[in-house]
Amino acid sequence: MEVYDAIERATVADLRRLQLERMQASFAAAYAGCSRYRAKFDAAGVKPSDLKSLDDLRRFPFTTKADLREAYPLDLCAVPKETLARIHASSGTTGQPTVVAYTRGDVATWSDVVARCLHAAGARPGMKAHIAYGYGLFTGGLGAHYGAEALGCTVIPVSGGQTERQVRLIEDLRPEIIMVTPSYMLAILDEYRRQGLDQRQSSLRIGLFGAEPWSEGMRSEIETAFGLQAFDIYGLSEVIGPGVAQECADAPGELTIWEDHFYPEIIDPETGEPLPEGAAGELVFTSLTKQAMPIVRYRTRDLTKLLPAIGRPMRRMARVGARSDDMLIIRGVNLFPSQIEELLFGYSALAPHYEVELRRQGRLDQVRIRVESRPAANPRLAAEQANDLERLIKSTIGVSVGVQLGSAGSVMRSQGKAVRVVDRRAEPS
Repeated sequence: MEVYDAIERATVADLRRLQLERMQASFAAAYAGCSRYRAKFDAAGVKPSDLKSLDDLRRFPFTTKADLREAYPLDLCAVPKETLARIHASSGTTGQPTVVAYTRGDVATWSDVVARCLHAAGARPGMKAHIAYGYGLFTGGLGAHYGAEALGCTVIPVSGGQTERQVRLIEDLRPEIIMVTPSYMLAILDEYRRQGLDQRQSSLRIGLFGAEPWSEGMRSEIETAFGLQAFDIYGLSEVIGPGVAQECADAPGELTIWEDHFYPEIIDPETGEPLPEGAAGELVFTSLTKQAMPIVRYRTRDLTKLLPAIGRPMRRMARVGARSDDMLIIRGVNLFPSQIEELLFGYSALAPHYEVELRRQGRLDQVRIRVESRPAANPRLAAEQANDLERLIKSTIGVSVGVQLGSAGSVMRSQGKAVRVVDRRAEPS
């Protein structure tokens, strides 16, 4: 579609000029309209006029989740409150929720970038989109909804939960597209099997999965089970919501960042120093077109790396496999839940559902991984594979854990973002 192709055909030089122009305007608006940003800039000894090139961005201060919490509810707004069209809040899976606001122009921009994501994944006007992200304060449902409508799709706004009904609506309404968290897609798969339906005969052909890190093993599980193409859609409430970057059908594997709206950096998570393209580190975003709550150098805590552009002037990012604030340090060893997930998908008798439970015994942290067998798995094989998973975690990650095998369905299913870690270290042993 022409509306999505125009900026994607621009030269890199044209894109950089647009980014600088938009960033300068955004910084000026933030400084003039938001006392907190004005104080942060002044404390760092910079003013918007000091941004003369994109290289000058590193002189400006970071924004963190703590800044948004301290500004609760709307002290980071750069526009009069009466001009706001929408207020959302983060899901709060890693702490207290934070509030974000949108003008009508912001909602239009958000709709456009999500529509661009859908188009890049192969969706076209007239297709039906089944949206099983949660609606409400969480940005996933309404962000996906408005973007699908902007593209010209027929939207089925199911929201999360009521998994039995989800399957019935997919079977009856025959949508080609589904937008949902990958962990909940696995719950939908379980429900297909419980009902004795063949999920490969469903109408689903394109899936846009996001809101949580997910492994290549999970992608393979979903694609093989449903016979669809699974694409990663990336976003976060503090930057705009879903629609910041998208894995494209013509360049799968990494995600194209819509750099005309969101300027990316990679920094060393310890020092905050910018890292070169191709180096792994923490992802930082500066918004270029947000009106209500412009964001300056927001530290996402997502770990990834920037990669060269392919076919478009926008750079790409590697899929986010972990967050720095998801990292567990167990007896001096760094452990990410996503590492366990990747190993788990290598076992045919173990289901793709797990929970990491932390307890304290004496002065030492103990880790137990709760997994379950697949419904039709041989019990002896499942037990053998659970024991082998325990050994493999020790040999590949370097930390001793206990693996507890349960029956099919024993691990609680997510209806939105998966909660992988349960911390019981403060409870009496």
